[in-house]
Amino acid sequence: MPSVTLPCHASLFFSVDPTRHGITDNTWHPMARPIESLADVVKKFGGKTAMFYNWEELRDLNRPGSLDFSRFQTEALPLEAGIESENVLTDAAIDYITREQPDFTFLYLGYTDCAGHDSGWMSPEYLRALHNALACVRRVYEALPAGYSLVLTADHGGHDRGHGEDIPEDRTIPIVFAGAPFAAARALEAMTIKDIAPTVLQVLGLPKPAAWEGRSIL
Repeated sequence: MPSVTLPCHASLFFSVDPTRHGITDNTWHPMARPIESLADVVKKFGGKTAMFYNWEELRDLNRPGSLDFSRFQTEALPLEAGIESENVLTDAAIDYITREQPDFTFLYLGYTDCAGHDSGWMSPEYLRALHNALACVRRVYEALPAGYSLVLTADHGGHDRGHGEDIPEDRTIPIVFAGAPFAAARALEAMTIKDIAPTVLQVLGLPKPAAWEGRSIL
C-alpha cells in the first residue's frame, strides 16, 4: 500500500516499503536518504541497462547516468492507437535487446492500466489491452538471446475503474519467472513486489544493497 503506480514501482526498483522510499502518490519526491535502484546497481557493476516505457513518471526510478538507453512513448491514446503504440514500443525493445544484448532491460506497457481506468477492470476493452500486452511479452520472450531470463509482473491490480485500496483486487499481482535459473518450480504466494529486484540481482550475480528489504527467491 498504496496500490498506486509510482509507489509500487518505487518498491519494485528500490526493494523497500513506501514508508522508506517516501513515494505515496504519483508524484516523485527525492529521498532524504537515497537508495540505489535496480538499474543503479547493475550499472555500478559495469552492466548495460535500458528502459522502454509509456508512462513518463517512471523516468525518475534510476539515477542520471544509470541507463545506457531510454525510450519514452506516450500512452495517452485511444484504444486502437494505444495498442499499436505498445506494439511499436515492444518492437523497439526487441531490436535493442537483440542488437545490444544489455544486462538488464525494463519494458513497461501501461495501456492495460489506461483501459482499466477508461472502461473498467475486466471490461472487454481492458481484456483486449491485456491480451495485446501479453502478446508483446511473448514476442520479447521468443526473441531473447540464449542465456537470458524474463520476469513478467505488474505494479498493482484494479477494480471497477480504479485502484489504490487495501483489497486483494488492487494488491494482488502476477509474478512469472522464465529462464534457466528458475527451472525448478517455486511457490510464489508469499512473494512481495520488493523481492523481484533482489531476485534479478542474484540472476546477474550481483550483491544486494544493504538498504534493500526484499529477498531473492533463488
